[in-house]
Amino acid sequence: MHRRQPNSIARSWALLLAAVVFYIPANVLPVMYRHTMGIGGSESTVIGGVIEFWEMQSYGIALVIFVASVVVPCTKFIVLGLLLVTAQRRSTWAMQERARLYRLVEVIGYWSMLDVMVVAVIAALVKFQALSFVEPRIGILFFGAVVILTMLSSMQFDPRLIWDGQDNE
Repeated sequence: MHRRQPNSIARSWALLLAAVVFYIPANVLPVMYRHTMGIGGSESTVIGGVIEFWEMQSYGIALVIFVASVVVPCTKFIVLGLLLVTAQRRSTWAMQERARLYRLVEVIGYWSMLDVMVVAVIAALVKFQALSFVEPRIGILFFGAVVILTMLSSMQFDPRLIWDGQDNE
């Protein structure tokens, strides 16, 4: 048994809102710069990278990056927001389902770093080619911050708050 975390909801909200704010530059700023001899260089955002992979007919990679960088973070924002709102209101609505949602957010939290890993792997693979290079850009730092902040937000949330609404009945 562990003691309750004081101000769990406030800390979780603060971290979640910071993650949402950082998510904007994570998608607007470039995450990678690629230069190829003879072709030149170009920067790409997360969505730009998804579009490039799709146009190169690498549908699997494009889908993985889209899910990891758009679907998962947005789902985490929505689920954590829902958990926080219902916990604040001491709602008795769908408590078992909300507990499952919390566990889902905890599990997928660690897979959210997939985007950062993709940029690192691509940079490492391209380093082996003498005629091109890849460098990470500032957008990947914001995306990494989003991942860490959502993980911290879910860690700060006390899942026992889901069941506190039962005491009011």
